[in-house]
Amino acid sequence: MTTAVPTVQPGSFLTLHYRLAGPDGADLVNTFNDKPATLSLGSGELSPDLEARLIGLAEGTRTTIELAAGEAFGPRNPELLQRVGMGLMRELGDPDETWNVGDVVQFPTPDGQGQFAGVLRELDPAGAWALFDFNHPLAGQSVTFEVQLIGVL
Repeated sequence: MTTAVPTVQPGSFLTLHYRLAGPDGADLVNTFNDKPATLSLGSGELSPDLEARLIGLAEGTRTTIELAAGEAFGPRNPELLQRVGMGLMRELGDPDETWNVGDVVQFPTPDGQGQFAGVLRELDPAGAWALFDFNHPLAGQSVTFEVQLIGVL
């Protein structure tokens, strides 16, 4: 008697190694040389498109999945480039803080219960505003997702 090998289903709890690489091939996340990750599908730990690629894979599978530009983290949205007044920046953070282009800054959600991040893209030379990009850093880019499914519950 043989038992069926478990396969990934919506809501599955997974133990896995994975590597996520950007379009330049550089690792963004790589658990292969460390302890494996554990996650529950549908909990938001992976993007929905990455999760969808795992559905149906059998425990023990090791595969590499190429996702086209914008497929994993959506397209870049020009509306997510926004100017934030420096007065608000000082109100939300340390009034003596200095920021540099490329800095990642955390902002509170409107309800004050969470946070979201923006990357500083430009500072007004007159000091009135800062331009932030609130797109996911990999929005509009292709990614490589290598996965080894160790356990599926």
